[in-house]
Amino acid sequence: MVEIIAGVKGTGKTRRMLDSAEEDVRSADGLVVYIDKSDQRMLELNSKIRMIDMSRYPVSNLDGFVGFLCGSLSQNRDIQKIYLDSFLAIAHITAEEDISRAVHFLERASDKFDVDFIVSISKNPAELPGDVSDLVSD
Repeated sequence: MVEIIAGVKGTGKTRRMLDSAEEDVRSADGLVVYIDKSDQRMLELNSKIRMIDMSRYPVSNLDGFVGFLCGSLSQNRDIQKIYLDSFLAIAHITAEEDISRAVHFLERASDKFDVDFIVSISKNPAELPGDVSDLVSD
């Protein structure tokens, strides 16, 4: 499953993701991972949630980010949910078509590895490509 939380900056996407991760870690059978562009939120997360600060890794484009996720999933089969905050920034997405390409990769990875992805995108939901708009949560 891939869920997109979309909205312009300052609309509460990160707070919603943090709250959801906290709730999920209480009931998850597997690991909950939170990936962000910095470690700024580390102290806000339950210590059982694996926080990954992408600024610490030499990833500079979407293909590198996809490789990073594949490597993470290959090394730990117990991952149940991955939260991707500031998705456009951490995945180095600058073009509209890359949003679709990245989200479709997440869908394939979700199916193959039985992991859920919750993604925040700082964009008005109406501005997202049509082929991913059905994944936007209310």
